[in-house]
Amino acid sequence: MSEAFPIPDTLDGDRVDRAVALLTGWSRSEVQALLAEELVLVGGRAVAKSHRVSAGDVVELLAEPEAPGPPEPEAVPVTVRYVDDDVIVVAKPAGLVVHPGAGHTTGTLVNGLLESFPEIAAVGDPMRPGIVHRLDRDTSGLLVVARTEVAYASLVDQLASRSVERIYDALVWNIPDSSRGVIDAPIGRSSHRRTRMAIREDGRDARTNYLVVRTWRRPEVAQLECRLETGRTHQIRVHLAAIGHPVVGDATYHGYRQSLPLTRPFLHARVLAFAHPVTGAQVRVAEPLPEDLAAVLVGLGEPEG
Repeated sequence: MSEAFPIPDTLDGDRVDRAVALLTGWSRSEVQALLAEELVLVGGRAVAKSHRVSAGDVVELLAEPEAPGPPEPEAVPVTVRYVDDDVIVVAKPAGLVVHPGAGHTTGTLVNGLLESFPEIAAVGDPMRPGIVHRLDRDTSGLLVVARTEVAYASLVDQLASRSVERIYDALVWNIPDSSRGVIDAPIGRSSHRRTRMAIREDGRDARTNYLVVRTWRRPEVAQLECRLETGRTHQIRVHLAAIGHPVVGDATYHGYRQSLPLTRPFLHARVLAFAHPVTGAQVRVAEPLPEDLAAVLVGLGEPEG
C-alpha cells in the first residue's frame, strides 16, 4: 500500500498521529504503531508521533493496520428501539463505528450487539455479523440488524430492490435553488485519497432525493430531508457536496467552517421502515435529533424560510 494526501487547513498545527487518525478513521494507537515503524511519512521523511503538521503537508502512508479477526462480544452500550425474534433496530450515536475494520478492532456496535444478542455471530458476514447496512462513524440514527439468516436474506433483498425507506436530516451550506431535487450520480472511491468517495463515471449508481425543510440566512444554511434510494459509502455527503451544498461540520467534504463550528457532520438517520422479514408487516421507527444537532438548530434562531 502507498497512499499520499495533503493536510487540510482544518488540521493545521495538529499532531501527526491525531491528524492521520482523523483523516483515515484509524485509531491513534494504530497510527502511532505505524509511525514507530516509519511507515508514515511527512514530506517524504519519517517523523515522530508528536510532530506537528502544517496545512498542505503531504502525508504518505506506506501500510495500514492489520485487518482484525472476527469480532468478540464486548460491553458496548446499545440503544434498542425495536426488537423481536428476527430483527433489531438500534439508535447508533455519533462516534460509534458500526463494525470492526482497519483502525477499529474493538469497541464497535457489533461488539456490543454480540454481547446482548450472541446468536447474530452466525448471521451473514462473520466479520460484520447481522449487519445489512451501515452508518458512517459520525452519523447518528437508526440501523436494522438481522438476528437470523432468513431475516438477513430478506433485508438484503429489500435494500437491493430499494424498498427500504431511509430518511435523513441534514443541515447544509447555501440554500438550494429548488425546494426539492434528485441527485443521480455514480459514486466510487476517490482516485486521490482512498479514504474518500467521489463522483465517478465508473462508480456504482447512486440516487439521493432531497427536500428543503427550512432555511436561514445568517449563516446561509438549509435543513434538508434526504431519502436514500441506494446506500453507497458517504452517499449523502458526497452528493450534497457535489451540488454545492456540503453538510455542515463535514471536514472531509468541505463542510467545516468557523462560522458554524460542529465537530461532526450534521447528518442523522431519522426514519427507517421495511417489511418484516417473516410476517411482511411494515416496521417503521423514528428517532429524533440527538442533543448536539438539536442545539445547533436552536442556536440558529427562527428560520427565514
